[in-house]
Formats: sequence, structure tokens, C-alpha cells
Amino acid sequence: MPTFERMCEYNWGMEYDDLTDLDPAATLAAVEERVRARRAGEVADMLLALHWCDLHSADPQALPGAVPARRGGDRLLRIGGDGTPEVAELCFAELAIARGAGVVATENEVAAVLDLRHRMPLLWGAVRRLEVEAWVARKIAKDARRLDRDRVGIVDAAVTAAVHESPGRLIAIAEAKIIEADPELHRARLEEDAQRTGVWLSKVRPGQIVDEVTGEPATRRISAKVPTGAAIRCDENVDDLAEVIFDNTPPDAAGNRPTHAECRLAAFEMLTTDPHRAVAFLDELAAGQPADDVAPSPKRPRRPAKIVLHLTDRVLCGQDQGVARVEGLGPMLLEQLGELLDGRDLVVQPVIDLDVTKSVNGYEHPTAVKQRTLLRTLGDVFPHSTNRGVVRLDHDHATPYDPGGPPGQTGDHNDAPLTRKHHRAKTHRGYDVRQLSLGAYRWVTPHGLARMVTPSGTRKIEILRAKDGSVAGEIYPGTGLDYRPRT
Repeated sequence: MPTFERMCEYNWGMEYDDLTDLDPAATLAAVEERVRARRAGEVADMLLALHWCDLHSADPQALPGAVPARRGGDRLLRIGGDGTPEVAELCFAELAIARGAGVVATENEVAAVLDLRHRMPLLWGAVRRLEVEAWVARKIAKDARRLDRDRVGIVDAAVTAAVHESPGRLIAIAEAKIIEADPELHRARLEEDAQRTGVWLSKVRPGQIVDEVTGEPATRRISAKVPTGAAIRCDENVDDLAEVIFDNTPPDAAGNRPTHAECRLAAFEMLTTDPHRAVAFLDELAAGQPADDVAPSPKRPRRPAKIVLHLTDRVLCGQDQGVARVEGLGPMLLEQLGELLDGRDLVVQPVIDLDVTKSVNGYEHPTAVKQRTLLRTLGDVFPHSTNRGVVRLDHDHATPYDPGGPPGQTGDHNDAPLTRKHHRAKTHRGYDVRQLSLGAYRWVTPHGLARMVTPSGTRKIEILRAKDGSVAGEIYPGTGLDYRPRT
């Protein structure tokens, strides 16, 4: 880790007034250096804030002539979590002035930094090594603040082992581990949050009627905060009725049909403003009778819901108080799953064996291959992708498919899930991608940036060069693939 003095040697005032001499590779190198410099600058900011706290750790009430705290005098206050030192409460006003920021914002940020240094030393070390964005670490530290000091270490170890993940994935890991570290505390949070349900109509703020950017002169927002299961069922009911409305709405004179969004709005208005009309509408359709001016349609069966859970065998058998990850909803305690499954016919699918690999001779990846790949990769395999979804991904051939090539080109060994935009970039911008193993992908950008993508995140690849400057091989740090000749 560079010293504070070394970090201050960065030329923070560097300006690129004339960039004409930078070719694409040099431009990317400059961007990488600026990222490193920015992170180093943020670490320097945090170290200065910590030093300021250290300078104000003595009890102000012990000073001669101190004004008692009950009369507004300064006092020691613990702004961080359990295990952080107390700091003079009123010292942050001056620090905020020096930072050009608000006092509350400054105090909140410093509290997170104190949490990192005193409660999450592993993550703090990763921040100082410039391996993780400072804002991500501060958010995780803040989210874990309610945990006791002896429990927060579970979160610290888990997120530090995953610092090469994208920010979104790292925060998701932290979220699950925070729940796992103290399930009783999370249950108390669930009970507390359950009391805050309701439905609200937005209020008109001054200027909103004419504001060109955020104004909404013709509409109002209705917000509802309800239990998770009720929210899902509400969404399903709106969607079901919307599809019935669409199927039974004839085209207009120009042959246009309503959009899905328009049908959902009509369904929501019918269910909330005139529920009796909604019941009559569905009853008439079920009886095969015309409902007003729409054509009759057979009753639509309710769509099945597919819930994908990720949990360990020890949690499933009750040996550990763990957390289940529900795709699309995030981490949950096991007892919360009952709310999602209430009233549904359950069909338990077989466990998918990730040691199994198969290939086919056709171009399209079979569903079973896609499922196994997504379970291995956790989503999009483009470098630093934040996508953790399992839907709306293109399953690309890492090694391009050759219609005249050998059999078995499509399978687990040649499946790279990508978002459509990442797929287009890879296809049309000259990216070089190779699937090195199940779940491991090597990327080289058009201008030579080399990255390794695995389920644990994205890492830089070190390029080994011969004396003549040619590429002799690559080193994959921390992946178990220490060296692989480049062909």
C-alpha cells in the first residue's frame, strides 16, 4: 500500500488540454491511470478524515472551562457502529467547511469510514489497496452498522473475498451476509418494516405543474407499500386482467391495438376505481357473453409462477440459520418464502448438476445448457457487468459457431451469456473472447485491455512479452489459472 505522502504525489491538477497525440491504446491507459489516481485520492480523503477524528478523540468535557453538554457544549459521541471510537460531536462542522460539503453528509461519510477501519479491517485493507470503490465499501459498512462487532466479521470476510465483483454484485453479497450474520436482528427489521405499509397519493409541489424536466402537470403518482407476497399477487392480477383486455379489444379504424402498458393501466384503473366493473367484465367473458363492445374470449387460466431459490443443503436441512437467495427478489429468510408460495401449486424441479456437461450439433443452446451456464456464471459474463439476471440474455458462442465445422460446437463448453448490448459490442467491435473453462472467460478489447471474468468477478490479465515485444503468454492472478500460452 502506498504511503499517504506517495498518494499525494499524484498530479491531481493534471489536465488534458491537448489529447491529439493519444492513440486509442494510450487513451485507455490514461483512463486506467485516472481511475487508480481517483481511488488513491479517495483513500487519501478517508485517511485525512480518520486523522481528524483521532485529533478530536479527547473528551471536550475534560477541558478547563468546558460548557456542560446539557447546555449545548461539546461532547464525545459514537457516530459509527459497535466498536468504533467516540469523537467530539462538534468537530465535524469545521471539517465539512474544508471539504466544501454539508455537516450531516460529512458526519455520515466519516461514520462509514470509522466502521471500515475499526469493524471491517479486511475490506478497509482492500480499499487501501485500491481494489474496491470507496463508495461501495462505505455503503456496505453503513448497511452493516446495526450488527454487533463480533458478528460483522462474517460480512467483512465474505465481501473482501469478492472484491473483484461488480459493485452491484458485491452489495448483494453483503446484503445476504448481513441477514445471515444476525437473523434475529433481521426478523426485527421485518416486523418493524411491516408496520409501515400503506397507499399514498403524491402531493403537488410548487413549480411541478410547469417544470420542464420533472413536472407532471396532467398526472399523479399512487404509491403502495405492501408485503412482498401481496405485491407479487397484485402485479400478477393486473397483468392477467391486462392480457384479457388486450385479447378482447378489437383494433381501431387504423388497425392499431393497445400496448401492453396501456392495457396494464386500464386494468389497474378498473381494479381500483371500479372493482365491480372488473368482476362483471370477467364474469361476462367467462359466460361467453359480450362485455360491452369487446368480443367474447374463453377464460384464461392462471399462469404458473416459477421461483428459483439458491440455498445450501445445511440451510435446507435446518442445520444452519442461513439465507435463501430468490432470483429477482434478493436474499430472504426461509420463513419469508411461505408468503411467496401461499396459494400456489408447488412443483419441485430436480436439482441441476453443474458437473454435467453436454453438447449438441445445432446452433441454438438447449434450455438445460442455458440453465447450467447461468447457475455457474450468475449472469452476464461481460467484464465488470452488473447484470445478475437470468432472463433477457443472449447465449453467445464464445468460439464463433461454424456451420461447416465439427459437431458438438454448442454446449456448456461454448456458452457465454451476454446482454444484447454487450453481445453486439462483442460481435461488431472486434472483442476477442475465449471460454477457458466452465464459468471462466478471457476477454481482450479492441485496443488490448485483457480481463478475466469468473463468478468471483473481473480481474486484469497480465500480459507477458518476449524481448521482441511479441506476446508470450498471460498470467491470470487469483483465478487458479496461473499461466496459459496465448494462441
